[in-house]
Amino acid sequence: MAELMAILLFISICAALMAGYPVAFTLGGVSLLFAGLGIITGTFDGGYLSALPNRLFGIMNNQTMLAVPLFVFMGVMLEKSRVAEDLLESMSRLFGTLRGGLAISVCVVGALLAASTGIVGATVVTMGLLALPTMLRRGYDPAISTGTLAATGTLGQIIPPSIVLVLLGDVMSSAYQQAQLKMGIFSPKTVSVGDLFVGALLPGLLLVGMYILYIIAVAIFQPKKLPALPQEELGPIEWGKLINALVPPLLLISAVLGSILAGYATPTEAAALGALGAMILALYKGKLNFGQLREVAYGTTEISAMVFLILIGASLFSLVFRGFGGEVLIEDVFAQLPGGVLGAFFLVMVVIFLLGFILDFIEITFVVVPIVGPVLLAMGLDPVWLGVMIALNLQTSFLTPPFGFALFYLRGVTPKSVPTSTIYKGVLPFILIQLLLLVIAYQFPGLVTWLPEQIYGQ
Repeated sequence: MAELMAILLFISICAALMAGYPVAFTLGGVSLLFAGLGIITGTFDGGYLSALPNRLFGIMNNQTMLAVPLFVFMGVMLEKSRVAEDLLESMSRLFGTLRGGLAISVCVVGALLAASTGIVGATVVTMGLLALPTMLRRGYDPAISTGTLAATGTLGQIIPPSIVLVLLGDVMSSAYQQAQLKMGIFSPKTVSVGDLFVGALLPGLLLVGMYILYIIAVAIFQPKKLPALPQEELGPIEWGKLINALVPPLLLISAVLGSILAGYATPTEAAALGALGAMILALYKGKLNFGQLREVAYGTTEISAMVFLILIGASLFSLVFRGFGGEVLIEDVFAQLPGGVLGAFFLVMVVIFLLGFILDFIEITFVVVPIVGPVLLAMGLDPVWLGVMIALNLQTSFLTPPFGFALFYLRGVTPKSVPTSTIYKGVLPFILIQLLLLVIAYQFPGLVTWLPEQIYGQ
């Protein structure tokens, strides 16, 4: 009976989320309702709820989670500072005379924005507004143009500093400790957000390179789809303007990631440095004033409050789900799967991929990963590798028609003359590239684990 309640709890929450109810209140409210029913029917021990206050204070005192509002502030500030416009204009002048040069520029700028803002929706919308009209006007194939914009807009999911990796790092750390305790290791090791940042760096850069190689291949074999721009239209390359647009965000990215990689700062400390650097960059560009600062503060507060409310609701859900024996149920299911640990891993990846159509990454991170993470890690999977694979998987599902979130964002800024089917057609090659990278990372785990081992000796 208790295990049935655990299954019904999970199904009810997924159904409520798909119906559009607020995530935080759905997680907390449905969990409390089932806890009450469980106490009445004798299938739930109310003592589990006594751990809730400590969990809530633990969330508020979690130094790692402090990085979330700081990175959000950094991203929103850079978004308001017209960094994307300056970068795109300069990169277009640099690559525009090449076939596919505008698409290559979008990939480069998308990677830089991912490493500086990490906010997927904002990146897709900003790049769509800035680049898509120009690409269509210059005769670029609409499918390739929209596909490139949607794909590069999701790079913020995997290229650090990524909000996804911050949240996943915190959840994976807790899951890893639970897994070790189950294995009888009573002085458990931890996995940090910095570990995931470092582990995701090479796959993220490789993904950008694979995008660019695809664009170059199309430009070579189907040149009419990606025409070169005449030099007289672009004008001469203004190297001073190019350096002025490129160097400040590169310095900011280097300071944030470099301080983490070198071990001089934790991700939270690096996030504070990034927030300060974003303000300095906005001041340098003449975009910092009281009104702008107030707008950025409001945006940061709104996003951060949403994340922490969801985290509180997810904490309650986790307690109730475990109280019903849901974790034991998951272990039993995984143990009976054919293929052992690989069968369990593939099942989880497929479930996360499908849930990515209907749930946001925050919901999946706080609802699904805490349930399956400890079980998979107890089966011997590397926590950094698993975290990066989940992040790559979520990024792929965000691109996949018909429900990919990035497609909805892009549809909102795409001219009506470009049908939705064209957007779907355009993202298909990039989805295949994503899946190829997942296969490569699966076959060669060192792509993820090598750099953390070299830097941290883990």
